[in-house]
Amino acid sequence: MSGEADLQKLLSSMSPELRPGRYVFTVAEAGIPPGVTPVVTVTEQEGLTLVVRVEEADTAGLAYDYEAGWITLRVHSALDAVGLTAAVAQELAAAGLSCNVVAGFHHDHLFVPYERAAEAVTLLEDLARRSA
Repeated sequence: MSGEADLQKLLSSMSPELRPGRYVFTVAEAGIPPGVTPVVTVTEQEGLTLVVRVEEADTAGLAYDYEAGWITLRVHSALDAVGLTAAVAQELAAAGLSCNVVAGFHHDHLFVPYERAAEAVTLLEDLARRSA
């Protein structure tokens, strides 16, 4: 069940997939509100960070200031793989794109500025081609 660790294989087969919707980062100080289904949660000293669909945040009255597109790298990356996050972040940074990375057990997930999400996918597809 272990994932791929070879950086060249990871990059050449990452297959970035833009998920539908707009996502926001917010903080829920009293736990997850009813009707909110986070795609990511992170417990921090300052509160519970949630990544949720913008519509859910609006309905629940959760504050946010950053709308993101969600890109999943479809390659099954090993949790101890070295360099994938750095290579992806460097590629996007060179184009002036911020990137918030979350690692799941099977895949890496990128949250990039919503209005430039399609551009980010194109850049990552180009990086994959150059890495093959």
